[in-house]
Amino acid sequence: MAGIMRGAQLARLLGSWQQARTHRRGPEYAALAGAVRGLLTDGRLALGVRLPAERELAEELGISRTTVTAAYRTLRESGYLTSRRGAGSWTALPTGHRVGTTGLFSGDADEDVLDLGCAAMGAPPQMMSAVHAAVADLPKYLCQAGYQPTGIEPLREMIAARYTARGLRTQPEQIIVTSGAQQALDLLVRLLAAPGQRVLVEAPTYPNALTAFTERRHRVLTYNIGDGGWESDLLLSTLRTAQARIAYLIPDFHNPTGHLMPEELRAKLPAAAHATGTDLIIDESFAELSLDGATPPPVGVYCRGARVISVGGMSKPFWGGLRIGWIRASAATVARLAALRVHVDMASPVLEQLVATHLLADADAIVAARRTELRAQRDALVSALRELLPQWRFHVPSGGLCLWVELDAPVSTALAQVASELGVRIAAGPRFGVDGTFERFLRMPFALPAAQARDAVERLAEARDRVERPGPARRWAEPAVVA
Repeated sequence: MAGIMRGAQLARLLGSWQQARTHRRGPEYAALAGAVRGLLTDGRLALGVRLPAERELAEELGISRTTVTAAYRTLRESGYLTSRRGAGSWTALPTGHRVGTTGLFSGDADEDVLDLGCAAMGAPPQMMSAVHAAVADLPKYLCQAGYQPTGIEPLREMIAARYTARGLRTQPEQIIVTSGAQQALDLLVRLLAAPGQRVLVEAPTYPNALTAFTERRHRVLTYNIGDGGWESDLLLSTLRTAQARIAYLIPDFHNPTGHLMPEELRAKLPAAAHATGTDLIIDESFAELSLDGATPPPVGVYCRGARVISVGGMSKPFWGGLRIGWIRASAATVARLAALRVHVDMASPVLEQLVATHLLADADAIVAARRTELRAQRDALVSALRELLPQWRFHVPSGGLCLWVELDAPVSTALAQVASELGVRIAAGPRFGVDGTFERFLRMPFALPAAQARDAVERLAEARDRVERPGPARRWAEPAVVA
């Protein structure tokens, strides 16, 4: 069970469900069942959530309990609810659910393809000077073996200082440097949760995190992020009822929705996790990419114990090709991670760590330039979408790299396939959730220059038109890059 939904919460999600009934004939209970089913397949309502009691929902919606009872029965018969007498009803999918992404990457560099699948940018201009400075620093390390599982000391000191500057006092021994944030997450999953244990993730979420959990055969529970972001009471109740070993959250410009978790909720998460024995893995990959205003303090600021573990990296604000990530945890946890890490890859490359050290020394200038660039690219993409595809809806994020776009119909997978034929690579919504959900959504990074972004939207508008046309059967291919 992933959480308990109250009648008022479900009523807000259902919105004006009765108005849709005026456009087609049918009983009221069928319209209510269809509305709940639509919330599930669109990903607005998470799987494994206990729905409100029939009487409670009937009172909130102003309808008879008989109507709700019939709607729940319809959902059970079609596989969208599972029930136990006296215990309640939980959301489900007819064939069960599993993660619907393989995490595959494509290394093809096709200049004719406009890539909206990867939420990352090219290297900053300071990259080459950082490389030259790193080469000059390298000789002092050449007399050593080069295996430092926790990372070289200058880089750990610099990362720790950056956490301290954000309000989370950190010592170098609380940092382990990894080969990207993805390896950081993989190490934590291996250390903290045994196969079969429960893990809680947001829905939608980062696809490669889902892959990491399912490859270890964990039971993935979900908490749905709505149009307005996290609903505090529902997330906290979900934490309490899920009893998960790990909760993986992205509070800073969430990937893919772009939402920013408010400080009030951040302050409540550690205590809720401590009460249930849940370790919080907080992904801060986008934390430095604030475009409109300040970012709240890290979740770890409000943790009195060791339940909050932070993951960060160089990929989003600097360059993905550098493959430098890190974990901030207690010194004891870092020591355990280092012992585990030596069975995987021994240590991160010294030269790349030196490059990262020099880039971080110039981070203020680099990140400021990134923010200016991303702000212009975001606004250009938003303008093109509003002009060329006005029927699509989206929240304009105050930072990060992504728009989470709601389409006018559940055609995300088909649209991504047709778009690829027109030279646009894009990640369909189901890549960010479990099978059968988020078919009405696309993730659209604003990592392209303005002119290319407009070109991509023009091609997407053509692709949307083609999806509606009758034509020969298509061979569906796996989308390529999601990062």
